[in-house]
Amino acid sequence: MSVTTGRARRPPIRIVLVDDHSIMRQGLRAVLEREDDLRVVGEAATPAGAAAAVLDARPNVVLLDLKLSAGPQTDGLDLCRALTTAHPGIGVLVLTTFTEDRLVVRAVQAGARGYVVKDVDTTELVRAIRAVSRGESAFDARSASAMVRTLNGAGADREQLTDRELEVLRLLARGLSNRAIGGELYISETTVKFHVGNLMRKLLVSRRAEAVYAASKLGLL
Repeated sequence: MSVTTGRARRPPIRIVLVDDHSIMRQGLRAVLEREDDLRVVGEAATPAGAAAAVLDARPNVVLLDLKLSAGPQTDGLDLCRALTTAHPGIGVLVLTTFTEDRLVVRAVQAGARGYVVKDVDTTELVRAIRAVSRGESAFDARSASAMVRTLNGAGADREQLTDRELEVLRLLARGLSNRAIGGELYISETTVKFHVGNLMRKLLVSRRAEAVYAASKLGLL
């Protein structure tokens, strides 16, 4: 039964699947396309294939495994960074077997909006995809706990944020709007919005005020 019952008709969420196992991609496609609002528009098994698929299909969401066949154990992290840099509006959701805290944090630092492990149930996976497509964060229970542990521990430090994100964060703390921040830094309002989204994901918050509070706790302000 589709989870979309009673949901207003909207353009479907376009998804590209990136996993080195063909059978995994086939299974994901079969599961996701049961939902009226989800459409798989591309597949890839390698970083090069993923870059081409995203350029061709223009998806809203990329479902990304961290282990791809041609490279090192976590070559998906480099791909995540490349995709989010080249396509700032795209939502990358990591779907992997790796559960280490450091990999969750590194994925977020690379631009991923969410992180779930492959034993997640279908309902939670679909919810995560929808959240990421809306620009929100999406973590399963283990991944969320990893982020909390990192924020509360030595791993959450200034290096998580770029110099530009720190500049934006300091202006946020002064209560400036995106337009005003852009004026201060001589960048566009769209670019400011991109940096704000990145720093909020890295701080595991959903509101600007929460970002300022979390940054204060971490000694970033």
